[in-house]
Amino acid sequence: MEAEDAAPAGELARLLFGQGVEREEIHGRWRRLIAHETFRHTPDRSPAQQAAQAYDWLRLLNDNLADPLSLAGDPELLASLHEWAAIVDGGGSLCTVASIHYNLFLGSLLDHEADARRDLSEFTSLRRIGTFLCTEVDHGNDSSTLETTAELDRETGEFILHTPHPGAQKFMPNTSTTGGPKTAVVAARLVVDGQDQGVFLFLTPLSDERGLLPGVKVRRLPLRQGAPVDHCVTAFDRVRLPREALLEAEHGRLGRDGTLASNVGNRRKRFLQSIGRVTMGKLCMSGAAVGASRAALAIAVRYGQHREVGGPKAGERIPVNSHRTHHSRLLKSLAMAYATTFLHRSAVTAWAQHTEENRSDVERLVAVTKGWITWQARSITAEARERCGAQGLFAVNALIGFPEYVEGTITAEGDNLLIWSKAAAELLFGHEAASGTAEPAGPEALADPRYLRGLLSRVEAVWQARARVALRRGPSKDPVARWNKSSTAAMEMVAVHAPLRAAEVFIEAAERATHPEARSLLEKLCALFLLDQLAGRTGDLLAEGHMSAEQVRELPFVLDDLMDDLAPHMTTLVAAFDLPDEYLSAIPIANSGSVSLADYAGATEYTGFAY
Repeated sequence: MEAEDAAPAGELARLLFGQGVEREEIHGRWRRLIAHETFRHTPDRSPAQQAAQAYDWLRLLNDNLADPLSLAGDPELLASLHEWAAIVDGGGSLCTVASIHYNLFLGSLLDHEADARRDLSEFTSLRRIGTFLCTEVDHGNDSSTLETTAELDRETGEFILHTPHPGAQKFMPNTSTTGGPKTAVVAARLVVDGQDQGVFLFLTPLSDERGLLPGVKVRRLPLRQGAPVDHCVTAFDRVRLPREALLEAEHGRLGRDGTLASNVGNRRKRFLQSIGRVTMGKLCMSGAAVGASRAALAIAVRYGQHREVGGPKAGERIPVNSHRTHHSRLLKSLAMAYATTFLHRSAVTAWAQHTEENRSDVERLVAVTKGWITWQARSITAEARERCGAQGLFAVNALIGFPEYVEGTITAEGDNLLIWSKAAAELLFGHEAASGTAEPAGPEALADPRYLRGLLSRVEAVWQARARVALRRGPSKDPVARWNKSSTAAMEMVAVHAPLRAAEVFIEAAERATHPEARSLLEKLCALFLLDQLAGRTGDLLAEGHMSAEQVRELPFVLDDLMDDLAPHMTTLVAAFDLPDEYLSAIPIANSGSVSLADYAGATEYTGFAY
């Protein structure tokens, strides 16, 4: 985009995706890949065909990698893959299988001691596809209590992998023979001489060219809506694994005498270290969500620009985007999409550069980011679909698949509500929100993102104080009841903490803009984002003396003025998302001109008619 660097859209794209070699390495390769004809949106595939297609795409993706292990070990490259893969075919089947293979499977092998004893070439060449088996029918977010066992047989030195009852079956991994032979990393309880040593990971072949291996039992689950994948229920009937199947590292090594050596004394902490790839998985899921959000908005804005409706004068036709009732919702979603993208970039960088000293803080940031981004993506993608009316309901126009796919990101790698509950408990006393009273300024300050960010920080402080008071009021000898007293306010604190972090990096991005118009657009978009966050919270700010009654009364008018300024630039704001022309050209409503009925599956007899 060098020729456009001086233009606002080019400058906005630079701030969203970087520039030069860095941009090409992190985003350019995936952008070019999804522009390939093979990845064209094809809505007439059945769910089963989509599930199978995902593995063909995975192989094409892998063929374009110089080193799959480098991808698995590079947080920025891996997260960016999800941003672009999530938009393929209006959903995330490719994104799902790629995330499992490169992050959860290969990443787990790399995070443990993958030394000379382990040949990974069959996985890097995709002669075998990797999958990850942790969740069980009876155990989801409480995965440290998993019941699958891997018992050491002292006579042979092997492990016996076993599913003791139906509730211990592994739930939802892509373990069928679709896509070819597969191997799994399986979370199981290590048992030595009858002693439970905690949950560890075991490398377990599942199938070969002839089918499932002895003792491996797989039952397909119904194909889910949005990102159809061959999800299954998987069980093991005393499957024997070699000694080297155990994935070992500092948190746990099993000596030849059966003694476990660990630098972590707590079994739960050992387990969390074993499945450390879940943190990167949260970044992958939030990356997929921001990618889906941007694509959905680009389609909706483009459609609203060329979809005309009756104007105020007889015979006049105007774009539906002209109406405030229409474009205000899209503009708020655009502001949110920019905010979530900037926050995601910040969280990925923090994780890529984290140290052991700040690891827990960064893990919390990643968890808060994932929850907030995926929840916002649900709203953004649903809004984009709705703004396209009945056209948005047809699979050919891609939009209907995005909300369904985003639902999966909300649950994957830790259910949002649970990971936010943990973050809320940590932020309650491990973080100090802004203190003191903000001096109310004049109404004109409501257009200043820095001032608005300061107001939002006061809202966080209000909810933190309320949560602390509620916790102290709870019964001291009943931890659940005590947390219940505090959790409502604590969760609201997190709900403010996330956009507050996003506002910080949003403002920083605007300050880095060198093109005056691009900088102005970002500042106004950031102000719109913050005012939208504050609109429902003015009562607290007024009560605490942080806002004046005059400001509260003026706020809706400032919002309207921002809409006036931003509405003419909606196409510029989505052009900065840099979606390939080849991708957009396959989606009828994303393109100007009439939509032919021939564009809709099953309507080919109407070729030549348009509306």
